[in-house]
Amino acid sequence: MGTLLRLVLGGVILVAGALKVTNLGQSALAVRAYQLLPYDLAGYVGYALPIIEIVIGLLLVLGLFTRMSALLGALLMLAFVIGIASAWARGLSIDCGCFGGGGTIGAEQTAYPLELSRDVALTLAGAWLVRRPHTAYALDDRI
Repeated sequence: MGTLLRLVLGGVILVAGALKVTNLGQSALAVRAYQLLPYDLAGYVGYALPIIEIVIGLLLVLGLFTRMSALLGALLMLAFVIGIASAWARGLSIDCGCFGGGGTIGAEQTAYPLELSRDVALTLAGAWLVRRPHTAYALDDRI
């Protein structure tokens, strides 16, 4: 079970980062749309986030530093849960920007319950791996 959770969490985070890294300006726009951070700081976060996601995702997929990368992955997913819940509670109509895109959308286009469910499940997967980091096919066992 741990191997599957590690690969799913790592794969989702890796793909999210890879899809965003090709358009960092759009990633910055997505972070700004949440209206949680000062404008300039949100831009910096938007530029850095895809790189951070790629690194965490790769570490999880490879099974390197699993406990630490799972903790970082779980905290990242928890931050996304808080951001999406905050946007929903404040009545913002935004694309989460989870896999690229982002910004303002029509209210009927929001998918907050689905996005929150996915991100809570991924947060729990990360928490499981923090508690049980030893998984099959992990490079942790090789070093």
